[in-house]
Amino acid sequence: MGDEKTSETPRLRSLDALRGFDMFWIAGGGSFFIALANFTEWPVLMWWKTQLTHVEWHGFRFEDMIFPLFLFIAGISFPFSLAKRCQTADDRRGMIRHIVQRGFILVILGIIYGNGIRFDFSELRYGSVLGHIGLAWMFAALLFMNCRVRTCLIWLGGILIGYWLLLRFSLAPDLGATDPYSMEGSIVGYVDRLLLPGKLYKKIHDPEGILSTIPAIATALLGMLTGNFVMRQHADTKPADTVLKMVLAAIGLLAVGWLWNFSFPINKNLWTSSFVCFVGGLSLLLFALFYMVIDVWKVEKWSRFFVVIGMNSITIYLAPRIIDFNKAARFFFGSLVELYPKEWSGVLNATAYLIIVWVFLYFLYRKKIFLKV
Repeated sequence: MGDEKTSETPRLRSLDALRGFDMFWIAGGGSFFIALANFTEWPVLMWWKTQLTHVEWHGFRFEDMIFPLFLFIAGISFPFSLAKRCQTADDRRGMIRHIVQRGFILVILGIIYGNGIRFDFSELRYGSVLGHIGLAWMFAALLFMNCRVRTCLIWLGGILIGYWLLLRFSLAPDLGATDPYSMEGSIVGYVDRLLLPGKLYKKIHDPEGILSTIPAIATALLGMLTGNFVMRQHADTKPADTVLKMVLAAIGLLAVGWLWNFSFPINKNLWTSSFVCFVGGLSLLLFALFYMVIDVWKVEKWSRFFVVIGMNSITIYLAPRIIDFNKAARFFFGSLVELYPKEWSGVLNATAYLIIVWVFLYFLYRKKIFLKV
């Protein structure tokens, strides 16, 4: 697996903070900023409010980045854990078992998250965010474990180009569409309609379906190559040079994604190759920024707010399906909110929710309770 150095495998606090920043928008941050925009009607916040919703089909907004950024971050952390665990052949076999088990546990958790505990299997939705992450990360990790860096790069290019060609020259035969990149005409939706059991999220298409898992592997692989690069550079290279190289690579990915968009539209639902490159570039830029500030400059006190969230990312994704944080927020802050004019209620309720969620995670953090798969 390349020429990576395994003698020093530092834990990147920036990675925990970036994961927390990513999950912040799911954990109540998005609702808070939407409420704040509605209250103030400031132009910059109204613009940001639009960024906190998904595009309907082609195009890109910040909300479309939250899921792939998490997968990218999961990729970055893998070379560090791999270097720590795979010192012998038995360790490697154990790691492979762990990778496969983790992938399928996430698939099962994703099904439970989306459906609850139900036994009418024909009515379940089997595609899920967690399942998509689990399978994409699993296949990328198996590739990364068994290939050199150069081979991984070849796989990366092959996945992106092959997926583009597959969609470009294939058309769904069942709905009479003529655009291979439309929801009705895409081969991605057709394969889901043909092979994916149960219900599809968009009735004729599932954004976490079968074929879209393939380019998601490329997203995870980009993260793994980034983590491998940082680990190799850590001991012998000036940190500023490492950051500069990441920024240049990020700009290159953004340029490729933007240019590719003219022939292969940026589209999260299809997880297009242009989307992989564009979001990969943005993710790499964010990681370079967090890495420089927290791990290089050691300016890290501010990051604790996000680290608390990032250390229990799976917990805060799953917990709202079981725990009614809104009810808890009303219990503790409802009387206080009622003291203010009604137009303040949206912002104050969103703030109360965010406080309750963060305190819950902080309690787990202090008790060193972390849900890991």
